[in-house]
Amino acid sequence: MRKKICWLICAFLGWLWAVQSCTTTPVAKAFRFKEKLSDYGFFEGNLRSLRPKAGVLPYYLATPLFTDYTLKDRFIVLPADSAMRYKGAGLLEFPDSTFIIKNFAYLNSRHEKVMIETRLLFRDPADHQWKVMNYLWDSTQQDARQWILGKKIPITLLDDSGAAHTTVYQMPNTNDCKRCHINNSVLTPIGPKARNLNHDAGKGNQLQQWAKLQKLAGLPGISAVAKLPDWQDSVNYSVKERARAYLDVNCAHCHTHGGDAYNTGLFLEYEQQNENHLGFMKSPVSAGGGAGGLDYDIVPGDALHSILAYRMNSTVPGTAMPELARTVIHKEGVALVSRWINEMKR
Repeated sequence: MRKKICWLICAFLGWLWAVQSCTTTPVAKAFRFKEKLSDYGFFEGNLRSLRPKAGVLPYYLATPLFTDYTLKDRFIVLPADSAMRYKGAGLLEFPDSTFIIKNFAYLNSRHEKVMIETRLLFRDPADHQWKVMNYLWDSTQQDARQWILGKKIPITLLDDSGAAHTTVYQMPNTNDCKRCHINNSVLTPIGPKARNLNHDAGKGNQLQQWAKLQKLAGLPGISAVAKLPDWQDSVNYSVKERARAYLDVNCAHCHTHGGDAYNTGLFLEYEQQNENHLGFMKSPVSAGGGAGGLDYDIVPGDALHSILAYRMNSTVPGTAMPELARTVIHKEGVALVSRWINEMKR
């Protein structure tokens, strides 16, 4: 009798395990980045040419982030039979298993494009979170390998006017990447916001083209989509509009609610209207010696005595802003923001 009871219990437990095995949704394995950029198969032909394969979407920003006058190529790779979704002026909504690719190169003194690094963001279906990985191009310029720790790379590059700059390019480690990409403790993309994609990228409006290809869902009439000014377009936009767009892209990912510089109280989003948040006659909270002995973030009519312009015009660690992503001064950006401040009414 005892053996029969034991047998029945074992049979019941076996049946229960079988039922649970059939009804429990399997847990997705966390994504693991590949060792080499070439392993993904994003591009065809010579890898350094970055010729996208079918389904790899190049994208272009009206106002891009400045990084030491580097040349940047940007791509989005969506999983098969999926689409991004328009969710307003901010970031597009991306499906799980999306890659966002950003390549950095520079123009050397012989006017040759030299590859430096490629950064990948991936939206992991295991937890629906974005993950980041950096790839360092090798000396042969044939491939890029996974590189987590960051690297200092001596280079001589040409700026937009053809002037040469010798510097040590700072390839970030993956934690540095997270500093800029974190908002409210969640890793998130920065660049592909609808307002910064809403422009003619050579083949008509970029967002409309994606909608026609069924790669972007929910796009309203294009006139209803917010548009970030091109910081270099002095014909169609005012100095104020261009300067605010520049600050939005280069500073607001940290200087915003939930960003890395939230505690400063200096918020530089394009839509920001509060003059105190924008720094008008606002005393710094945490600048310390980086303020250069100046008293206010922005002194209307006086860029020379404005901490914002002072820090943009520096490469000294602890003073330079942005803290990451540049080792040389963006003279055109400094000139634009300084002009905006100087033209303000006192």
